[in-house]
Amino acid sequence: MRADGVEVAYPLFQAEGGGSIPTSALQLHFGTIGRELFVDLNRKWHSRLPLVGSSGFRVHYGAEFSGRWYAVAAWSNPVARLLPQQTWLELRRMAISDDSPKNTASRMIGWMVRDIRKRFPDVVRLVSYQDCDVHTGTIYKASGWHPAENYVSRSRGWTGWTNRDRPGRQTKRWLRECVGSWNCRA
Repeated sequence: MRADGVEVAYPLFQAEGGGSIPTSALQLHFGTIGRELFVDLNRKWHSRLPLVGSSGFRVHYGAEFSGRWYAVAAWSNPVARLLPQQTWLELRRMAISDDSPKNTASRMIGWMVRDIRKRFPDVVRLVSYQDCDVHTGTIYKASGWHPAENYVSRSRGWTGWTNRDRPGRQTKRWLRECVGSWNCRA
C-alpha cells in the first residue's frame, strides 16, 4: 500500500455525500483503525515526528468522511517510566491532514476520550505533550485538558545524558484526570 493513496478509506465504494470535502468537523466519523493505516497517514501528515516505533501502542484512531481520512491518532502507556503504566494513557501521536475542517483535532480528542472511557475502564488519567516550538496547546485547552504545573522539559535527544547543553525541543505536559464514573475534571 502506498502512502500517497492511503487517505481513501473505501476506494471501491462511494459513500453518501458524493465524495465532497467536509465543511465541519461535526461531519467526521471516528473509529479505531489498524496500525498500518495509522503509520502511513502519520508519516504523511505529522509536522515533526512522522516515524513511529514498531510497537507499544494500545489503540489507533482515525477520522473519516465520505471514504476519505482526515486525521489519525495513537495512544500508548506513558513513555515516562515513572508515570503509572496501567492507569494512565498517553496520546503519543496525532496527525491532521491539511484539508481537514476547522476544529477536527479538538473534536477528535473529545471523541477519543469518550471511547477510552468505555474501552479502558481502569484508566484514570490521560497525558500528552505539546511541542512548544510548533504548537500553542489550543487543542488541549479546547477539549478540557490542563497544563501540568511547573512542567516544561527540554529534550536532550537520544544520544545520552551529559552535562553539556544540547539544543532540543521544548515540551509542555497536558493532563486530563478522570475518576470513578469518568466525571472528568482537570
